Amino acid sequence: MLSTGTNMTRQESVRKPGSLLPVLGLTFAAFIFNTSEFVPIGLLSGIAGDFSISESNAGMLITVYAWVVAIASLPLMLVFAKTENKKLMLSITALFVASHIFSGFSKDFYMLMISRIGVACSHAIFWSMVTPYAVRIAPEGKKSTALGLVVCGSSIAMIAGLPLGRTIGLYMGWRATFLVIGATAAAILCLMAAILPRTPSDNSISLRKLPALIKSPALMNIYLVTVIAITGHFTCYSYIEPFLARVAGLGENAITMVLTLFGIVGLICSFIFSKYYSIHPDRYIRFAVGGICVFPLLLHAAAHNPATAVIMCILWGFAINFYNLSFQSEIIRNAPKGTAVAMSIYSGIYNIGIGAGALIGGCICSGLSVTYTGYAGGAIAAIAAAVCFMKLMPSLRKADAGMAE
Repeated sequence: MLSTGTNMTRQESVRKPGSLLPVLGLTFAAFIFNTSEFVPIGLLSGIAGDFSISESNAGMLITVYAWVVAIASLPLMLVFAKTENKKLMLSITALFVASHIFSGFSKDFYMLMISRIGVACSHAIFWSMVTPYAVRIAPEGKKSTALGLVVCGSSIAMIAGLPLGRTIGLYMGWRATFLVIGATAAAILCLMAAILPRTPSDNSISLRKLPALIKSPALMNIYLVTVIAITGHFTCYSYIEPFLARVAGLGENAITMVLTLFGIVGLICSFIFSKYYSIHPDRYIRFAVGGICVFPLLLHAAAHNPATAVIMCILWGFAINFYNLSFQSEIIRNAPKGTAVAMSIYSGIYNIGIGAGALIGGCICSGLSVTYTGYAGGAIAAIAAAVCFMKLMPSLRKADAGMAE
């Protein structure tokens, strides 16, 4: 008991009142988790060549990863719902580190696949709990800032993490990339062990009580809009590189710049969100869902001029980043009890959308042309927009009225 009290005192000395330092620790973790999620995209050729398999077979690393996250998010969060937050965060980060060491020393493709499944399981729990945990430990009046910082870490992964991981892979081999990610995660693990506060879980919920959590009309509409909107988004975004090359006529460097801009836009969105979302939340949600529909639909027309294609992609980047921020914020607000479980359902549904969108987009590319992915993605997202404006927005207003009472 004395040892525990001493540790808590040390923690409090690090975490001064009003400090965002613990949230920054979670931001670093978000960066390394998202870097790991996306980095295989830039390493597929090396992995395929090393194991003498096709790039399409190597691409199963990405597909299996997404579906494991989708399937595992809710069950794993239910199993660990009663675990104290800091303990759980450190445990899944340790699994993340071990899995990357396993990846770096993989002797065959199956061993690599197993290691990536380990990473996917840690990812499933991490993204179920990190945003509610960050909001909970943030100082008063800094809740939106905390959420924005975590998403900022994700955006920096796209700007710096993915290109850096690919560069390491090109010069030192793909195994070195995974080992460097593991080493960086180990350093972040030590940092979080020192600065994260202990907070008891407020997500204790059993499978028997789950229907009571998800029967909220606002939450159910958030989930419904998400699976449709994200399917539409990734129908087009999964194939944005060949679209920009073949349809818009952009060179490799220009395409890299556009993809990097998606991450930079995420930083800008995080700043704007933290300042103004609480004032006009409806406007952000409408722009986000409407933008995921409209901007892909206009992408082909914009592609006749490279400059307008880039501008359309930037606007689209604003839409998807505001979507991610707004919808996570609404889940936290509409599920004050069992937030991590509600977020795990959202994470699983989001990854279903990623997998479904990539599948639909691939079928369109094979059966028609990459030219039509924007039209297909925008049409799917139009359904999400209709559900959002007719069902989700009224349910959110009704929930707000209930909270006020």
